[in-house]
Amino acid sequence: MKKTTTILTDLPETKHYSLSDLSDRVIAGDTLNVLPKLPDECADCVFVDPPYFLQLPKKKLIRWSGSDVDAVDDHWDAFADFAEYDLFTEKYLREVQRIMKPSATIWVIGTYHNIHRVGRIMQDLGFWMLNDVIWYKSNPMPNFLGVRFTNATETLLWALKDKKAKKYTFHKDKAKEFNEGKLGINVWKIPLCSGNERLRTENGDKVHSTQKPQELLRRVILSSTNPGDLILDPMAGTGTTGIVAKENDRHYLLIERNPDYLKAIAERLQQK
Repeated sequence: MKKTTTILTDLPETKHYSLSDLSDRVIAGDTLNVLPKLPDECADCVFVDPPYFLQLPKKKLIRWSGSDVDAVDDHWDAFADFAEYDLFTEKYLREVQRIMKPSATIWVIGTYHNIHRVGRIMQDLGFWMLNDVIWYKSNPMPNFLGVRFTNATETLLWALKDKKAKKYTFHKDKAKEFNEGKLGINVWKIPLCSGNERLRTENGDKVHSTQKPQELLRRVILSSTNPGDLILDPMAGTGTTGIVAKENDRHYLLIERNPDYLKAIAERLQQK
């Protein structure tokens, strides 16, 4: 019998979570409220897929066929300005840095809209950059306006919590496997979610507008963690980090506030 996924609802009266509360747990709540309640130095790895603050044009995008483009217009991607976005970024990064074990690493993904700002804030906070990894999408969303290059990449920043950190995990043989046994290069060619992997509602709409492919998380997890490690995803979306962690004998801690995403997380984990 498959184990039922228990989602723990964060409450204002909850002041802190003990380490025993965290392994293979989904916490329903605002990450800026939940993160301060987590214990120091408990995570072996962190994967963050934050809002990108895309600042898309306030007009409908139309394909050549006449159909609408299903763009990212979710409320969670809306910020008043860069100052508000930067403050949000600094708040969660400070907490994540505290939560990371001394040898833990962090991955943050983004596009040209936000990743340079995120990187600057990370360096200002003392994170030590190990790599940037380029996710090259083999099936990118076309640029329907035709006024610039089609954006076919996203960037993952991989870093230590500070320059003094030692003995972090890196499996170079796994990295080579991602490039047919050759050099473990920092360019990963992976298609966007499609077909059965893309979660959809009964109406056929995407459950999450920026759902990440499992192969992307598989590479992150297999290259930078060990079996039994605890991986924190503070903005879990539909829970891909937890799915891949569970499949590869790692533990997960997911934080998410959107009820639709939480429902998807529970259903996906229940199937594993």
